[in-house]
Amino acid sequence: MYVLYCIFQTFALAGLAAGVTEAVVVNPFEVVKVRLQSDRNPHAQRTSAWVVTRQIVSESGFGFRGLNLGLTATCLRNGSFNMIYFGFFYSVKPLLPPSDDERIEVCKKLALGFAGGIFGSMFNLPFDVAKSRIQRGLAPDKYKTTFGTMAVVLREEGFRALYNGLLPKCLRFGPGGAIMLTVYEYVYDFLKLKFPD
Repeated sequence: MYVLYCIFQTFALAGLAAGVTEAVVVNPFEVVKVRLQSDRNPHAQRTSAWVVTRQIVSESGFGFRGLNLGLTATCLRNGSFNMIYFGFFYSVKPLLPPSDDERIEVCKKLALGFAGGIFGSMFNLPFDVAKSRIQRGLAPDKYKTTFGTMAVVLREEGFRALYNGLLPKCLRFGPGGAIMLTVYEYVYDFLKLKFPD
């Protein structure tokens, strides 16, 4: 039991750190993406990512009201997903009995990656909803902080609104999670054989 806890804790913390680091790097692109996706102008009048970026920087700068708007929500979204995803995969994998049949091994890795992607998506979706509301910038007085935004959504729209888009997200991150960790595992094993210590 202690060993299992250490495995989960180790991979969950590593996943959390990776997700938060990723969030800091990608957040400005997320802000631009959300603004472009929220644009209600007719297609002919839509602007480019570069124009939106310049507009955000000129109006609000690079800080937490500009290109880094919603950084906390992005850190919580990415960090929590990676924490669950990697923690689940690498703590459950050693519990499964090994098989000499390579097809069974592939199926186990695919199933664990799929489940990790689904669990991570279910856990982080409320942060994703908050992130998108904050980064749209349409109601900055209403959607200021991550948990404040989640509280407003819960109060005004109900619990289900925090999980809007769950099915499409699971359809993206379930298969994506299955493929990513399965390929990672096989490439890692191949490189270990090709380049031993």
